[in-house]
Amino acid sequence: MTFKELKQHPQYLLLDCISGSTAYNLNVQGSDIDKKGIFILPRQQLYGFAGTEQVANESNDEVYFEIERFIDLLTKNNPNILELLSTPQQFITYRHPLMDLIRPEDFLSKLCLGTFAGYAQTQVKKARGLNKKINKPLGDDRKTVLDFCYVLHNNGSVTLQQWLHDNRLQQQECGLTALDHFRGTYLLYHQRQMEGSVWLRGILSGMDADDVQLSQVPKGVEHMAVLHFNKDGYSVYCREYKEYKEWEAKRNQQRYQSTLSHGKNYDAKNMMHTFRLLNMAEEIAVHQQVMVHRHDREFLLNIRNGEFEFDDLMKMVEEKMEYIKELYATSILPDKPDMQKAENLLVRIREKFYGDK
Repeated sequence: MTFKELKQHPQYLLLDCISGSTAYNLNVQGSDIDKKGIFILPRQQLYGFAGTEQVANESNDEVYFEIERFIDLLTKNNPNILELLSTPQQFITYRHPLMDLIRPEDFLSKLCLGTFAGYAQTQVKKARGLNKKINKPLGDDRKTVLDFCYVLHNNGSVTLQQWLHDNRLQQQECGLTALDHFRGTYLLYHQRQMEGSVWLRGILSGMDADDVQLSQVPKGVEHMAVLHFNKDGYSVYCREYKEYKEWEAKRNQQRYQSTLSHGKNYDAKNMMHTFRLLNMAEEIAVHQQVMVHRHDREFLLNIRNGEFEFDDLMKMVEEKMEYIKELYATSILPDKPDMQKAENLLVRIREKFYGDK
């Protein structure tokens, strides 16, 4: 089954819904229209080699789950799946009578603490990462090993670049030897100290090198300086630089410009959904119900509009998380869904659907 085939054979649809911001009551001008739904495989595909767990269009804003995959994710209390099952009536474009057999209250459990609130914490990490990227941009010019080298100087240290500049030297004319028992620390020499045919190799083999290089220095030559290469710091920088460039290439430009426009240096839409998930986790613990339509629209859109400081939101998240943990500790929800009941439900749906055909 492919997305195209499902659209050509709607008789295999069990549920078709408008989802996302529209269903949440959080849509604004320019919001996309997302759709989600459930389908059941034709019997031959179920028994044969053409099994399919889910299908989607090219832009991935229309996603449909096969009934087995759907119920499996329900037993894991997946937020997207529980929201789909609880879609408000006005946003359901088609619902097969067999869907009446699947009730959210049969699946809600204390796993929602880890799925809804846990996913919210993932969003917070993303927001923190974006906050760091905006406030500490790495720029276009990539640093080299030389930027992480330091020279002992006057009971302290200076950067190697500064030391070379002050002494009117070039790194290509220098050489290093290892200093025993001092990790990342080297003795530094200059070519003018060498006699005969001794040639130093330079501190780097090239500007793309990921480490310093050593030279052969005759015994008895006094070093000019002691150099330390912060290799761990350089490794961290290389990883962050790679991540930054990947983020820069893949970022949603419209959302990025929106982030810059409100001046708070965090992804406001990301943070809005963080609090939506936290509030939904709280509602599930208290009311044993998934409330897709957001009555806290004004508060959530205020977050999206950048009306809160990043640090204030982080404090609110921490306080909310502690409160939600206490709610789940005393909630009447079961620890997890009944797997046997879920399996029996899946078998019953398939038997009724295929039997009717």
